[in-house]
This record gives sequence, structure tokens and C-alpha cells, in this order.
Amino acid sequence: MANKNEAAQLSAETIKMLIDQSHEVKKHSHCPYSKFRVGSALLTVDNRVITGCNVENACFYLGFCAERNAIAKAVSEGSKKFKAIAIASDMTDQFISPCGACRQYMREFGTNWRVFLSKPDGSYLERTLEDLLPVSFGPEDPFRPRVSQ
Repeated sequence: MANKNEAAQLSAETIKMLIDQSHEVKKHSHCPYSKFRVGSALLTVDNRVITGCNVENACFYLGFCAERNAIAKAVSEGSKKFKAIAIASDMTDQFISPCGACRQYMREFGTNWRVFLSKPDGSYLERTLEDLLPVSFGPEDPFRPRVSQ
């Protein structure tokens, strides 16, 4: 996971590039049912950008969110440590935010990386995963001491 210092070192240009790429990739969304396009641009600790978009399915449960798409692609390419992710949609009245499933999926890879929630005009809010999913259940929890059966 990226530490707070790594994440804090993101330049304004890097943030803008991530947001721009998240808006660009949303154009590839497959969303014939909801018509709700979402894109994401994930920045790895080695400064690679992995993008993802939402992919819906007629069996709604089988759809795939943009954030999970980008993370799965990154993991399949050998990256499991992230600095930031930018998320984009077409909503103009509020910032896009990851769903609960995506927040938990993101949590698997740490809590201190930055999450940029954006609008089509390029404006954004910056949060950490800890902000979005406080008191979370993470990869260390299944191994914590517990009552024996």
C-alpha cells in the first residue's frame, strides 16, 4: 500500500492526468441497461496508470464496476500497491463515489491511497480510502485472535 507521504507527493499535473484518463476511459463503458458510464484511472506505486470502465451484463449481478475492473487489470499485470485512483461519471450535480462493494475491494490493497471523485468539468474531491470506508475489515482481520470453538 502507498504510504501517506507517497500519496501526498502527487503533483497537480498527475492528478489532472488521472482525472482526464478516467473521463476518457468511461467512453468505453458497456452500460446498455443503466446508461450510467463510469471510468477509473489507477496509479500504481511504480507510476503506471491502469484504466477501467464499467461493464454491465444482462444478468445484473454479473456486472463489473470501473474501479474493480482497473484493480483486477493491475493485479493481473503484477501491481498490488497503489497511490491513487480517479473515478469519473457523467453526473454534473455531484461527485461520483465508489459503491460499497468497490470500497471493500479497494480496501484489500490498503487504506491510505488517494481517491479522486470527479465531475465532467474536471473538478474533484480528494479522499483516502480510510475516509470512504472507516473502521473497515481488511486482509489482516481473518488472522486476528478470536475465541476458539
